[in-house]
Amino acid sequence: QVQLVESGGGLVQAGGSLRLSCAASGSFFRINDMGWYRQAPGKQRELVAAITSGGITNYADSVKGRFTISRDNAKNTVYLQMNSLKAEDTAVYYCNVDLTLNTRWGKSNYAYWGQGTQVTVSS
Repeated sequence: QVQLVESGGGLVQAGGSLRLSCAASGSFFRINDMGWYRQAPGKQRELVAAITSGGITNYADSVKGRFTISRDNAKNTVYLQMNSLKAEDTAVYYCNVDLTLNTRWGKSNYAYWGQGTQVTVSS
């Protein structure tokens, strides 16, 4: 059983900062790519930032220079540091983690989603 637990969302004024965390627990062989997505009301879910197991990062153009994704492999945790927040950053943020599991048929990769955490930026 694999579980992703997110924390760190909340209400902040424009220009402020928040730090999101997502910790993976359970039985798995390896954590591969980790990332953060967001979904605003009436909009599709979009990729915000991602980080590979080797530490290579990728960001949406809208957050470059303001958000930083990082991971602590010892804690099975991915972080999203969000600075200079804008009203348009308001959304539910979801972590997404690609895991390699040991199954009866061998190793297989599966993607898991966190439960989502609300980020609201007031202007």
